Amino acid sequence: MSIKIVIIGAGEVGYNLSKFLSKEDYDITVVDIDESKCSRIQNTIDANVICGNGASQRILKEIDLSIVDYFLALTPTDEVNLIASKTAKTMGARKVIARLRNTEYSHSNAEVTHEDFDVDYVSYPEKAAQKEIESLIRTSSALEVIEFNNSTITLVGIKLETSSPLIGRSVINVALANPFVQHSLVVVQRNDSSFVPHNNTIYASDDVCYFICKTEDVDSVQKMTGKPNFKVRNIMILGCGKIGRLLSKSLQYDYNVKIIEKNIDKANRYEPSIKNALMLVGDGLDTQLLESENINEVDCFIAATENEQTNIMASLLVKDYGVKQIIIHISTTSYIKPIRRMGIDAIVSKNISAVNETIKFIQSDQQSIDISRFEDIDIDSIEIVVKENCKFVVKSYGIEDLPESIRLGAIIRKDRVLIPSINSKILPNDKLLIFLKPEYIQKVEDLFQ
Repeated sequence: MSIKIVIIGAGEVGYNLSKFLSKEDYDITVVDIDESKCSRIQNTIDANVICGNGASQRILKEIDLSIVDYFLALTPTDEVNLIASKTAKTMGARKVIARLRNTEYSHSNAEVTHEDFDVDYVSYPEKAAQKEIESLIRTSSALEVIEFNNSTITLVGIKLETSSPLIGRSVINVALANPFVQHSLVVVQRNDSSFVPHNNTIYASDDVCYFICKTEDVDSVQKMTGKPNFKVRNIMILGCGKIGRLLSKSLQYDYNVKIIEKNIDKANRYEPSIKNALMLVGDGLDTQLLESENINEVDCFIAATENEQTNIMASLLVKDYGVKQIIIHISTTSYIKPIRRMGIDAIVSKNISAVNETIKFIQSDQQSIDISRFEDIDIDSIEIVVKENCKFVVKSYGIEDLPESIRLGAIIRKDRVLIPSINSKILPNDKLLIFLKPEYIQKVEDLFQ
């Protein structure tokens, strides 16, 4: 019997989540008040579509919520999501997930929390984006940093420059030549396409390479690629929206932070809460303003306005001034590859964060494998436990017998993290972190479960 899911909101989060879930054979119903968004779903995804207000009891009565397994309130408006969640739970939905922007519902002294609206799980996309951006600042030469297993394992994405000592060498050759830098190359992005490498894959200039390592070894991996960390002191944030405010409050005591906000009322409203950062009122696309604020001395520029066209233009502009690290936030995930072609590599999307959080909740709730999506590299990661009676164990396979279509990134054995080598063993009850194309997930399940 298929899992029944109702999604309220067909924006970028709802659309991308629907795309993923439809491939997993879920029974999906999408509700949105915008006819054009409903049409996009109908034209591209196998889902039932209802055009209407997702917080309306009249609209929700068109759905038999008593048989719905997951109700996902993912509109951009907190109030709509909370009302829809409460209504859906009252009408019989089993589990409710809500996307919220306002973090005050999670405060310990909050008078009203998400639990008062019968929400089982809350996704805070802006908070997730803030965390990802801060990880990039700490790992300054990386373009992507994602943590696994309670932050003990890190996926770090690095673009290889022409001077990298890895270029022209094979994966196995680099691994053997660096025995004290435990790492696993799990994904390569080359010329707008991504693939899972094998031991004989040759590193090439401009490859974006994604390495798995223990979190404490990230710096060693960066040095191995020829791109060690550089010290970030001066940070400029464009935009005093939700992400910009979260970042400035978090970073203001450790870095020299300047914020540029075009809206004078917004700047005046939020300046008191960020006293240790300098608030500038002006246009981030104004070269005279940037030069007067010594843009050439800025180590990290974060484009985080709510207008992604402004973010793109500003990033290209400061790149010409030689800013070492540029981080851009976007909402439209289809922009990711074109932006990479422009030479801006550190891209963060709160929408991808929200999709991943929601998928993880559903997967773990079903006690199935944990899946993470990487929209920009068309690769998934899965975390799967090796069963004692699985095919891999029964047939006494070894690590060399793993199909080339998958890449084993790490083995978690009790409390230990092991980065695999050609001599590693896979044992029953090990948890494996594997990277693969989505179509091979079933093959891995058949092998280990």
